[in-house]
Amino acid sequence: MCFAVMQWNETIKLFRGGMPLRRHWAHFRCYDSSFTGSEAVDYLHELLRHNYNFGPEVTRHQTLQLLKKFLKAHVIEDVKGRHGTEDFEDNSHLYRFPTLSPLKSVPIRPLLRDSSDLPRLIRWDDYEELPQQENVAPLKSAAMASDLWNKRHSVAIGDVHECKLIRRKEITSKQVDHIWKSMTIAHLQRVLGLKTLDGILDPAHVNGKHIVHNIFSVNKAGVVVLEHKAEDMPYWVVSAMKCLANWPNTNDMKQPVYPGFERDILRTVADYYQRLKEPLLTFHLYEVFVNILGLLQERDVATEALQVSCLLLPPPNRRRLQLLLRLMARVCQNPLLPPLNDTIATRTLMVQMFSPCVLGSAEDMDLDELFATKLVTFMMEHHSAIFQVNTKLRRQVEEHLSHLKRAQIKYAGSDTDFSASPAFCKQIRRVDCEEQKIIGTQTPLQQLLEGLIADKELPAKDKRKRLKQFQKSYPEVYYNRFPTEESKAAVIPEKTPRLKPHLMFFNLKKPLQPFQRSWSFRA
Repeated sequence: MCFAVMQWNETIKLFRGGMPLRRHWAHFRCYDSSFTGSEAVDYLHELLRHNYNFGPEVTRHQTLQLLKKFLKAHVIEDVKGRHGTEDFEDNSHLYRFPTLSPLKSVPIRPLLRDSSDLPRLIRWDDYEELPQQENVAPLKSAAMASDLWNKRHSVAIGDVHECKLIRRKEITSKQVDHIWKSMTIAHLQRVLGLKTLDGILDPAHVNGKHIVHNIFSVNKAGVVVLEHKAEDMPYWVVSAMKCLANWPNTNDMKQPVYPGFERDILRTVADYYQRLKEPLLTFHLYEVFVNILGLLQERDVATEALQVSCLLLPPPNRRRLQLLLRLMARVCQNPLLPPLNDTIATRTLMVQMFSPCVLGSAEDMDLDELFATKLVTFMMEHHSAIFQVNTKLRRQVEEHLSHLKRAQIKYAGSDTDFSASPAFCKQIRRVDCEEQKIIGTQTPLQQLLEGLIADKELPAKDKRKRLKQFQKSYPEVYYNRFPTEESKAAVIPEKTPRLKPHLMFFNLKKPLQPFQRSWSFRA
C-alpha cells in the first residue's frame, strides 16, 4: 500500500509539473492554463513510458484509463470545474488543474498486537536422553587404560565430569513445514530491506506445506507437480499452450491449421487465465510483489526477492504462473510465429493480455494495471532464474534442520543450552577484564606446569626436555614459578655428569704414575 501510494503521488507531481498549459478557445470563450484531452494523453503516455517504474510497455489505452482516475479523484477537472461524475475523453475537450491536486496520505502500517502469529524457529527447548547403551564408552587398550595415560590426560584436560547425550524429540513433518515458513519469511524481509513486514505480509496467510511442496515436488524441468490432478489445468489448455510455444513444429491438438489458427489458440489460453477467481500472485501477496517493484533497478536483488516470494504461492498457482511466463517468453522470441494482432506488437500484446491475470488487488487500486505491466515484463524476461530455488535459503534451512537432529553432550548439573536465544552481556571495568584474562589463561598453564613437575613416573630426561619447551612457549608463567636458579634447582633434578669412555677402564683408587719411556738414538 505504501509503495503504491508513493507512486501515485509521484506521478501526479510529475504530471502537474510538466504538462504544457496554454490558452484555448471553446464556444467563443478563452480558457487560460488549460489543455485538451488528447494533449494530456500524449504527454502522460510519454511520461509513463520513460519512467522506470512503469516502462515502455505502457499503452495509450492504459494512459487513458489513468486519466479517467485522475478526473474522478479531482486531480484534474474540466474547464467548467466539473469532476467525479464526468468521463475523460481523448479529444479536444478542455481540462485544467485545480488549485491543489489532492495527494494521498501514506498509511501508517499497524503494528501486530499479538506476536503469536509470527513464526518462531524450533530450538533445543525439548530433548530426550539417548538409550543407555549408546552412552557406554568404548573399551580402551591396555596401554591407553594405564594410570600413566589417565594422569597425563587429566593434567591436560582436567577432570571429566559425568555426562549424557541428549537430542531433540523426532522432528515431525509439521515442524519441518513450520521451519521452512519461518526462515522463508525472515529471508524475504532481509531481501526487501525492511525492518518489519507489518502491513505487507500476514504470516497467517503463509502455508509452510506449500513452500516445501514448491521446492521438492518438481519435475526435471523445475515445474511443480501437483498431488491432485483435479487442481491442474485442463488438458486442452495445456495442449493449446504447447502448440503455441512450439509453433510451427508441434500440433498436439490434431486439428487442421487455417489462417488465423494461432490467434484462436491464443484466445483459448487467454480465456482460461482471465476466468480465474483471483490473480495468480493472489490477493494476500499483492503488497509483497508491489514492494518488489521498487527493487527492479537492481536485477539480482529483485530476482532473489521474486524467487523467495513465489515460494509462498499455492502449488497450483505457481505451476500456472511458470507455464504462462514460459509460454509468453517463447512466443515473443519466435520469429516463425505470424503476427497475433494487426496493430499491436506481439510482446506488447502478450503483456497487456496476461498481466491482469498475474497481479491485482482485491480492491480497485489506482495503478494496478501499470504495476502489473511492469512486474510481468520483468518476470517474463527472467522467468528461468525466478523459478529456481534460492540456494542461500535452502542451505540455511538444511543446516538448521541438521542441527536439530544432531545429538548434544549435557554435563551433570549444567542446564546450559547454547542453541537457545543469546543472553545479554553486562559491561565490566577494564581492571576486572584484565584480571579475568589472567585468571582465564595463566591459571590452567600454572596447573599444567605443577602437574609436570609433580609427575614422578616421568623420566628426568624427558621432564627437563618438556620443561625447556614450556619455558620457550610460556616464559612469563615459567619465570613466575622459578624466579631464581635456586628455586629451579630445588625442584628440577640436575643433570648427572658422565665419565668419558677412555677413562672408564682405569682404577681410580690407585694413584696414577707418570708415564715413562726410554728413548735410544742412533748415531
